[in-house]
Formats: sequence, structure tokens, C-alpha cells
Amino acid sequence: MEIAFYGDVFRPAGQMLDVDDLPYTAQDVEDRFERELLAAWWRAAADSDPEVVQPDADDTLASTPRSVQGALRALSGSRFFANIALRHMVADLKQVRSYLTDQTVRDNVRDRVTTAIGDDTRVVVAHSLGSVVAYEALCALPGHQVRALVTIGSPLGIRNLVFDRLIPTPTGSRKEARGVWPGGSDLVWTNLAGKGDVVALVKDLRLGFGENIRCAVLSTGTHAHDATAYLTDELCGKAIIEALA
Repeated sequence: MEIAFYGDVFRPAGQMLDVDDLPYTAQDVEDRFERELLAAWWRAAADSDPEVVQPDADDTLASTPRSVQGALRALSGSRFFANIALRHMVADLKQVRSYLTDQTVRDNVRDRVTTAIGDDTRVVVAHSLGSVVAYEALCALPGHQVRALVTIGSPLGIRNLVFDRLIPTPTGSRKEARGVWPGGSDLVWTNLAGKGDVVALVKDLRLGFGENIRCAVLSTGTHAHDATAYLTDELCGKAIIEALA
């Protein structure tokens, strides 16, 4: 087994690699991409958690400092983000934006994953933003021998912000665009999404990538996006075992 690590790529210049030292505040949520993703998280959290206040119509895009503060405050009280510090929420926003909009970062991160996928690699398991990286890495490796792709807590299906920015670019008209299949006809792709996982905003990836994806919605508890909740689920284990059998 090999784990592809690329967390250091996203560390701010001059900072130690301890994640607890990330210096982000609400004022660091700056560009439109980060604010729109934050707003999407807010709406999803409010839809799945009655304790989270619904975003006001005027603030839906989190387009002002006040609405950014409101979104972060609302999310900090949700079940999903209850144990996640504000600076980590902001850091997550910046990681997604950085990967999808900075080609240097994208190439660096994706290269680490493609390097980890060898001729003997049969299963790739990818979580959260890692599922986007793994998808693009497999697409960049024609003829790879991977038999199974297991994506967990994946944001791959979020239109405009993620799906439409993928490389290779999805083909077809905007509403009916389809992402490239990341392997041969024998590749089995299983996507698992937690009911309350706001990062896995689109639970069913078949609309974006075709009917061959096996999609399931899981009960991942209060830590809905935690990789451990996914990796310990029976469906995840079954998908891995089937590919190795």
C-alpha cells in the first residue's frame, strides 16, 4: 500500500507544517470561488441540520464580509463542522480553490499521485479533494492497471465550482456534460457519500460521469466527512476486496 501525500503544497509560505498553526481568519475568504463554495456548504448544512440557520436570500453567495462571517458562524454550530476550527474551514476552501485554479499547484499535486500509481496498483481509494486529484491522475495515465476507484466524501459532482473545472474537460452541452471515464471498460468506480456530508454535496455522480458508477449514500454519523467513517463502512471494504480478489 502507498499513500500519496501533498499537504505541504498547500501550506502558506514560511509556516511550519503543523496544521494547528494555520493563520486564517474570516477576512481571508477573499475571492468569488471561495465564497461560493462556502455558501454551498452553508446551504447543504442548513438542509441537513435543523440547528443551522438558513442563509438569507441576499447573503446566499456569501458575497460580503458580513455574509462570510455569518456563514462561518452558522457552520461552526452545525453537527458537521462542530469540531473544526474556523481556520481549518478557511484552509479547506483555499485548498480546493488553489488546486482548481493554480496550474502549478495542480501539476505538483497530481504528479505525486500519478507517481504513486504503479503497474501493480489495482485499487485507488481517494477522499474529499483527493478524489478530484485521483480522478484526474487516472485520466492522465492511459493504460493504467487500476481495477477499482473508490471515492469517498467526494466533491466531484459540484457543477461550476468543481465538475466544470476538471481536466480533462467534461464533454457535451453544459447541462448534460459528461466527465471522461478514468480508465478502461473494466474499471469499477464506487462512490460513497455520507448523508450529512456537505463536501460530498452531489451524492449521485451518475449524472456527471455515466451509469457505470456504483453510488451509495451512507450514514457516517456526526463526523460525516471523516475518512474513518467511510473506510470502516462495509460497502467500502467490499469494493476494495472485490478488486483484489
